[in-house]
Amino acid sequence: MILEILAAGIIISACLALFLDEVVYSVAAFAGTFLFTALLYALNGSTYAAIFQFAVGVGTVAILFLSGEMLSDKPLKKTSPKKLTALVGMGVVLSLPAIFLSISSSSVTVSFSEAGFGDALWNLNGLDVVLQALVIFTVALGIAIILYERKKGAA
Repeated sequence: MILEILAAGIIISACLALFLDEVVYSVAAFAGTFLFTALLYALNGSTYAAIFQFAVGVGTVAILFLSGEMLSDKPLKKTSPKKLTALVGMGVVLSLPAIFLSISSSSVTVSFSEAGFGDALWNLNGLDVVLQALVIFTVALGIAIILYERKKGAA
């Protein structure tokens, strides 16, 4: 049941991240998505994937917070409670299949206790980490270019 609650949390926070008007609240909901995903990995016994998901999520959220504050205009109106309730309701409706249609799988226990941290990083999920780092680098480079152009245009 706890895995279904985490799945519902992922879906609800992803819906909030997509549809909230204010950038800071949207990025905070996106951070919730990363946190719930890391918890889901940790509860399924994939500690290394949980650590990397959390670490990459923290880096991505930090970049998005900075860029969201510097590059976005402040909204004139606040998000209405009615819209927020509708977004959470939409997330709950979308997560109902994850709660009620759970597929039980056979319990497979794989132990990587003899694998070192570096070995697990590059041999077990190295491509995933490299691609996530590439995405973060691309976002940071794009923000740097936008800020340079904005500074060049103001001068």
